[in-house]
Amino acid sequence: MSKRDVIQFEGHKFLKQRLVFSILSQRPVRIEKIRSNDENPGLRDYEIALLRMVEAVTNGSRMVISPTGTSVMLKPGIIMGGKVSVDCPVSRATGYYLEVLVALAPFGKDQMVATLRGITMNNTDLSVDTIRTATLRNYRHFGIEEGVEMRVTKRGAPPKGGGEVRFICPVVRSVRPINYTDQGRIKRIRGISYATRVSPQTANRMVETARGELNRFIPDIYIYTDVYKGAESGFSPGFGISLVAESTTGALITAELCANPGDSPEDIGRDAAKMLLNEIARGGCFDSSHQWLALLLMVLGPEHASKTRIGKLTPFTIQYLRDIREFFNITFKLKPDPESNTVLATCLGSGYINVAKKTS
Repeated sequence: MSKRDVIQFEGHKFLKQRLVFSILSQRPVRIEKIRSNDENPGLRDYEIALLRMVEAVTNGSRMVISPTGTSVMLKPGIIMGGKVSVDCPVSRATGYYLEVLVALAPFGKDQMVATLRGITMNNTDLSVDTIRTATLRNYRHFGIEEGVEMRVTKRGAPPKGGGEVRFICPVVRSVRPINYTDQGRIKRIRGISYATRVSPQTANRMVETARGELNRFIPDIYIYTDVYKGAESGFSPGFGISLVAESTTGALITAELCANPGDSPEDIGRDAAKMLLNEIARGGCFDSSHQWLALLLMVLGPEHASKTRIGKLTPFTIQYLRDIREFFNITFKLKPDPESNTVLATCLGSGYINVAKKTS
């Protein structure tokens, strides 16, 4: 199959990952029948904002959207990086856009400095706290460590948002292969309990109930409270909690929960703790929220075997592996481990080199 062959897909699901794969593999993609049978067909506002952001961080990308918005064609350019500013629609959180930047930023021409404004946490996308405390720290397994930074300057709760985050990521020439199969045992749990435009006591109430659940298993628990007031607290009242468990071998397991109208802080704290315990029970060196990042960076590694252990594959990850095969022509060898109910994933890297990176 030549590089110029257009890869075709149907439907609005998995749009985000297909755009990322198209840019990294330099293969054009056409996605058709986007909600074509829906009462309101075509792309949503957050998907259009995503396409605009992809256009802003690349140079030479050509996008063609049909008049009805039900089909998109992308001819990828090169990733530039540099300064990017994104106003995210309140229909999705900033985490939706940050996942794309996390995948693309290390392979740009210049260091990326991105400012995103909108909702900082909801129950659909990764929260900015989880991205800061776990997603970016998972980079280190692949040799991306120096200068990666993320700051939450303003919080923004649903429905009106008003938050602001700043993401800085240096560029690398290539990532290193991994052989990371020992998930270790959980040694400590950290977390952030935040509250905006509600009583500061709300954050403490979430911490109390979360600790009550988790203290039965491990003593080393510290959950920070983060209370925002005034202009830094966005436009809507809200509260939530993000938890990260760290193992003896450096595996990070995350869980998070954000309050819906009518939820009590005690329920949020307790439910988030139970979600974390369920995630730990799944096992693996990368939790279900970060399987995609590990698999992508393994594919982009040098032409050596990379191996890791992940928990039970989510439906999203299964489709992710199929799309990797389409774009990169790389197949993972998956070996179930019945003893720990995990999966050993092995692949040969594509030997990706960031040719845009300036040589210093």
